[in-house]
Amino acid sequence: MAIHKNLLDGPEPTLLPEDEQPYRMLAEESASPTQVAADFPAFCLAWAMLADDAYAAGRYVESYAYARTGYHRGLDALRRSGWKGHGPVPWDHRGNRGFLRCLAALARAAGAIKETEEENRCWQFLKDSSAEAYAELKQ
Repeated sequence: MAIHKNLLDGPEPTLLPEDEQPYRMLAEESASPTQVAADFPAFCLAWAMLADDAYAAGRYVESYAYARTGYHRGLDALRRSGWKGHGPVPWDHRGNRGFLRCLAALARAAGAIKETEEENRCWQFLKDSSAEAYAELKQ
């Protein structure tokens, strides 16, 4: 008997791999998100942190650029993990949070620079990927 079977016959949740070193650099070594992004460019959480910092400082174009970089790196990782363009990307899996945060940051920055269509598309993508992330990040 399979445990956690998807009863809706949709795609299985995609769980991105986790590399402990960039998390450790941010936490224990107090490395900056810039340093971590330079050392681990596929680590979406660093891009999300950079996007959030730029947005908070009113640098919306810079926030958009950071978020877009992390978003595309995350899409690449999702595809390598078997994602077919739709399906759940659970917020409760630590490895997914950087991508989901980049997606929210991209939506927010797109709104700030009046890219309304992209803003709406990104919020919907976030909601479709993880209702929990959407509830947490769309504030």
